[in-house]
Amino acid sequence: MHVSNLKLYRHPISGHSHRAELMLSILGLDYELINVDLKNGEHKKPQFRKLNMLGQVPVLVDGDTVIADSSAILVYLAKTYDKTGAWLPDAAVELAEIQRFLSIASHQMVKGLVTARAIKLLGKDLDYTAAINESISLLNLLDEYLNGREWMVGEQHTIADIALYTYTKLAPEAGVKMDIYSNIRHWLGNVESINGFISMNAKK
Repeated sequence: MHVSNLKLYRHPISGHSHRAELMLSILGLDYELINVDLKNGEHKKPQFRKLNMLGQVPVLVDGDTVIADSSAILVYLAKTYDKTGAWLPDAAVELAEIQRFLSIASHQMVKGLVTARAIKLLGKDLDYTAAINESISLLNLLDEYLNGREWMVGEQHTIADIALYTYTKLAPEAGVKMDIYSNIRHWLGNVESINGFISMNAKK
C-alpha cells in the first residue's frame, strides 16, 4: 500500500466524491476520508472555501497540493500515481476521447442522472421530467456506443470509465430502470472487476 498524505474531503452519498475515492482505491493509495457536512453548510464556510472556492466536494489534498473537482482529481491521480500511464495515456487521439467523456460526465450526466437522483434522494425543487428525459437520452447513446466495446476509450480502462461509472450505476436511485441497457450493464461489470474496485460507502 502506497503511503501518502492524501486526504479526500467528500460526502458519503456524493457520486462525484465516489469517483475520486474509486480512483484512489484502484491505484492502491493510502488515503484519509474527511466527511463534509453539506446539510449544515460546512462546504460554504470560509475554511472549506479555502480548499475549493466553489464550495463543492470532492477536494483532494496531497501534502501542499489541493485539487478540487472530481474530473481534475482523476487527472491528477492518474498523472501522479499511475506509473503505467494506462489510466491517462499521452496519445493525442486517446487523450481527446477521454476529455470528451469527462465533458459528458460534467454536462449531460449532470443535467440528467445527477439531477434526477438529487430530486429523488434530496427532494431538490428541479424539473424531474427534463432530468429523466436527459438521462434516458444519454443512456441510449452510451448503450449504443458500448456495443462491441469493453471500455469507453480504446482497449483498456481509463479515467473515462471512472468518470462515468458511479452515476450510471446509481441510475436506479434516479428512477431509471437499467434492464434494457445490456451493453451498459456489461461495461459496469467490467469496471467492477478492476482490482481495487470499491463500491460507494464501502470505506467509512
